[in-house]
Amino acid sequence: MIVYKHSVSLDEEKCKGCTTCLRRCPTQAIRVRDGKAIINPNLCIDCGECIRHCPYKAKKASFDSLDALNHEKFLIALPAPSLFGQFANLDEADYLLQGLKDLGFDDVYEVAKAAEIVTEYTRRYIRQADEKMRPFISTACPVVVRLVSMRFPSLRSKLLPITPPIEVAGKLAKERALRQHPELSEDDIRTVFISPCPAKVSWVKNTPADKERYIDYIVSMSDIYFRVLSKMRRDRVPETESESGVVGISWASSGGEASALMNERYLAADGIENVIRVLDEIETGHFPDLEFVELNACPGGCVGGVMTVENPFIARVRLQTLRRYLPIMRNYLTDSPDSEIPESMLATKPGEYSSAELLNADRSKSFRMMLQIAKVKQMLPGLDCGSCGAPTCNAFAEDVVKGEAQMEDCVIRMRALLKKSEQGEEV
Repeated sequence: MIVYKHSVSLDEEKCKGCTTCLRRCPTQAIRVRDGKAIINPNLCIDCGECIRHCPYKAKKASFDSLDALNHEKFLIALPAPSLFGQFANLDEADYLLQGLKDLGFDDVYEVAKAAEIVTEYTRRYIRQADEKMRPFISTACPVVVRLVSMRFPSLRSKLLPITPPIEVAGKLAKERALRQHPELSEDDIRTVFISPCPAKVSWVKNTPADKERYIDYIVSMSDIYFRVLSKMRRDRVPETESESGVVGISWASSGGEASALMNERYLAADGIENVIRVLDEIETGHFPDLEFVELNACPGGCVGGVMTVENPFIARVRLQTLRRYLPIMRNYLTDSPDSEIPESMLATKPGEYSSAELLNADRSKSFRMMLQIAKVKQMLPGLDCGSCGAPTCNAFAEDVVKGEAQMEDCVIRMRALLKKSEQGEEV
């Protein structure tokens, strides 16, 4: 069994035991026990919804500190496309790229550039693949990949087996550095991805041990924002030249990846609730004519990640302004469209994680527990109030059968029983 390493965690000192996160978690991974929230690692998908909605900032994302970067190494910044939408009046990408260099990075490789390469290979893969396999689901959002692995295993075969831009950027950045600086060795180079969300941190943490790792550090977009802002200057012409176009930058917001495929048979949805709804409909065969599905767990796409700074709607407008001055695309494949896709661009299937917890490894015992859960649920009010510390009455019934909660934890039920007792009715 693969143990999934998470980037979302709880700060118990800040947690007040409210039920806000309980209600917002899309996989019911959170419980409140003894006045504190508990995150079930087997159900968490690192979507960051608990971080987004916790009023006490008790949920947090783990990432590398800028101060912890080893500046004795050749550091390459990998800015996500959504970073460009964080800055006001940015009409030229070079100002941001130069700002990153002035901050201390030795080189910058845009993930947007890698996104354009991935777009080209995605077009080729869809064109060459068997129509029975469609629609293909984008694997750019790690939350969606983990959600499919956990909750929609029948859709695993539809996950697009193309390496995501973040990994392509890391690989190509290191290769370029070795070409341009022959005095360097692979051990001398470190890549630093500037991430908009915790899910990408988890994605890097869970790189298989037998697979080469191309991302060495991940820093938060909000952590680097003010530092790079102080370095961005208008009083000089930046030296760095951007290598991405409209297609690459558009990956930052919902629909950008799909629309770049030049194929009208696509669907793009954002927000975790909408993502789950779309996956449900794909599973039941609602979209037989679609060829591609782009899903982003964050509202608005990556610009809505919990590690960003700017409002996602403002960020999208800023990206539209920046795109006015860019060419459509700068990174085209030079070989034939009918050529085979190189192995380096083909991603392995997502791991078989211990997704939703099994009631019991023994099927007969598991079936009996399901019957018990149904009986317990009939005894509950069905209000899904969360007062018991579980998100729904069904989740509470499951906790009771598993021995993780007591019937007395249901405040509504106990109040009704107490009232009957006071009136002399049989309890």
